[in-house]
Amino acid sequence: VQLQAYGGGLVQAGGSLRLSCAASGRTFSSYGMGWFRQAPGKEREFVAAISWNGSSTYYKDSVKGRFTISRDNAKNTVYLQMNSPKPEDTAVYYCAGAKVVPGQPDQYDYWGQGTQVTVSS
Repeated sequence: VQLQAYGGGLVQAGGSLRLSCAASGRTFSSYGMGWFRQAPGKEREFVAAISWNGSSTYYKDSVKGRFTISRDNAKNTVYLQMNSPKPEDTAVYYCAGAKVVPGQPDQYDYWGQGTQVTVSS
């Protein structure tokens, strides 16, 4: 599975932004998917994850109620809707695929290249 994340950019605090992650390969629908982020000087951290069929979702506490992860298996795409982002959400966002989610980063088999999200105050 190859992953391509896109949709990042500059957004004002309180605005909205939707990240997308397009996957190639017929096994996409059998994988759970996650979003991680990494800010300068910080370790990569978990943001959200969704099970292979979308029935279960998981979130980092600080994004609950603001971010929503979803997927469309017919389009081989997973999304991260970011509402009311805050400056502390600024980071490079990565999508990743794993057989079991949420899991730790080293349990993810496939990673996208990352897309920059910058939230201005």
